Amino acid sequence: MRAIILAAGRGSRLRQAADQQRPKCLMQFGGRSLLERHLHLLRQAGVEEVVLALGFRHELVEAELDRLGWQPRPQIVLNARFELGSVLTVHTAAHALGRGGDVLLMDADVLYHERIMTALAAGEGPGNRLLMDRDFEAGEEPVKVCVRDGVPIELRKQLAPGLQYDSIGESVGFFRFDEAGARRLAALVADYIDTARAHLPHEEAVRDLLLERGRTFEVADVTGLPWIEIDFPGDVARAAAEVLPQL
Repeated sequence: MRAIILAAGRGSRLRQAADQQRPKCLMQFGGRSLLERHLHLLRQAGVEEVVLALGFRHELVEAELDRLGWQPRPQIVLNARFELGSVLTVHTAAHALGRGGDVLLMDADVLYHERIMTALAAGEGPGNRLLMDRDFEAGEEPVKVCVRDGVPIELRKQLAPGLQYDSIGESVGFFRFDEAGARRLAALVADYIDTARAHLPHEEAVRDLLLERGRTFEVADVTGLPWIEIDFPGDVARAAAEVLPQL
């Protein structure tokens, strides 16, 4: 199993001062960067092969790896056009998606409890897995997961009017794919690039995979476990005051 961590974006919604802008995965909580926390939790779950998909100020992330002296050193792939959508960042890691075995695809800007990693990586299961938190704030920002009869039927910020589902929650931004699923996702992402859809978020391609007939996705319910995706200044404060003390 390998992990692909998406860390290419600028994080402009954090409104960092121009001379202090850094990739979000370098934000520190409790004296450790989000990147360091990812690496430790992945190792704890038995995942040693890590691919970092970088872009904005990638040299700072590489310097953090030097500081950590992390071995085996993660492979780095670069998205030079990181200002476009995250689907392009996933495309830069297409080889890692398609070279065999199960794959974890993870947003880098998440502070989370170790049991969330366990829910993602542990066990065999059907191989394709997404995480859902039913305790979330409604609105346009969260990527929603909708489940009907135990099957995920939607993965989007905006839901179609009248969509029928049994339960709804927020996607944590972490996915697991079996070998066939990972290779199919790489093909779907390539089609996005070829058809001028490189500006879209990668969740759109994951949604296409999820909705394909004959492919099984498990939904792991992580409701009650502490985690936060860090997009806005208020998220930084909440991460430090509310999530970090529970880790």
